Amino acid sequence: MTGATLLGAAEIRELAVELDVTPTKKLGQNFVHDANTVRRIAEVGRVAEGEHILEVGPGLGSLTLAILERGARMTAIEIDPRLAAKLPETVAKHAPGAELTVVLSDALQVDGVAGEPVAIVANLPYNVSVPVLLHLLACVPSLERGVVMVQAEVGERLAAGPGSKVYGAPSVKAAWYGSWRTAGLVSRRVFWPEPNVDSILVAYERGESRGDEALRARVFALVDAAFGQRRKMLRQALASVIPGGVQAVSEVLEAADIAPTARGEALTIDDFVRLAKILP
Repeated sequence: MTGATLLGAAEIRELAVELDVTPTKKLGQNFVHDANTVRRIAEVGRVAEGEHILEVGPGLGSLTLAILERGARMTAIEIDPRLAAKLPETVAKHAPGAELTVVLSDALQVDGVAGEPVAIVANLPYNVSVPVLLHLLACVPSLERGVVMVQAEVGERLAAGPGSKVYGAPSVKAAWYGSWRTAGLVSRRVFWPEPNVDSILVAYERGESRGDEALRARVFALVDAAFGQRRKMLRQALASVIPGGVQAVSEVLEAADIAPTARGEALTIDDFVRLAKILP
């Protein structure tokens, strides 16, 4: 642990005024002003002294300081140039001597992160949380675990298993990288401005590699087709990505030990991988 101090609600508002920052729905910005909440996120993320942690959308630095308080090193990706420029000053004031690298970028545009961070701990912008998460898991293979705060329905979808009403393409794509579980709701009252949706923590543990990039691309194409028309049986839904018509699709599905009359929500990530591997 370090001697870091955290931001309070009053200082967060003062920083926002100083930087002329008005939280916007376009960027999915909601700043956390509660110390207990950011410490809880760092705790769920198992942030340990000396580890390299990746944060996305640090904003004014509430969660950043809670991570640094535990003695970690950090890389923070921030899209807003005002926030990116101010964050090192805030950290120098509240956590002198802490190791922080700020990357000014859209997280969807980064193609890797230097220094091989071992975990992602972030309050993700709600409007792009799933694309950002899947992109970073693909381009930062050193990420072994993480915890992200997202909109509740999105988090439940990420952690859902086959057969669940909320199981869908994000669930399967996330499962390609590892296992997911919800780790507790977060009150709307800890945010400024207070959002009109509920929030949830989702924890992640990387699993064994399922294959290379080419296989991942084939799997994700199958997933998109299977869930693009949820009410259709797989023998019809996959006709757009498996050539030869319904009969050919049925034969491929049967060869993968998958019922042609099944629907996408019945398949596990392993089913999709097995199917992708036998495609011509």
